[in-house]
Amino acid sequence: MELNDLSEKVLHRFSQTITDKIFLFLQSDKELMQDYLQTVAKKGLDVTNMHLGKAIKIRFNLENDIQREDNPSSTLIKSHQIFQ
Repeated sequence: MELNDLSEKVLHRFSQTITDKIFLFLQSDKELMQDYLQTVAKKGLDVTNMHLGKAIKIRFNLENDIQREDNPSSTLIKSHQIFQ
């Protein structure tokens, strides 16, 4: 495999899971999780998660993928999907 092919394959796969990884990071940080829960209480789950998703997209210059990750590891995303 060529180096460019390998790097493209790795980065493509990682970018498909970046939102899930960031929400997992949020879950594991006590202070961030408290802030998240307070924001959800004020703004609602859908608004909070959609705002975070858009911010992630902008910060990392991502584009929406045709297929969505069906089984995220983060319970914050799973709970959001249940209510959609």
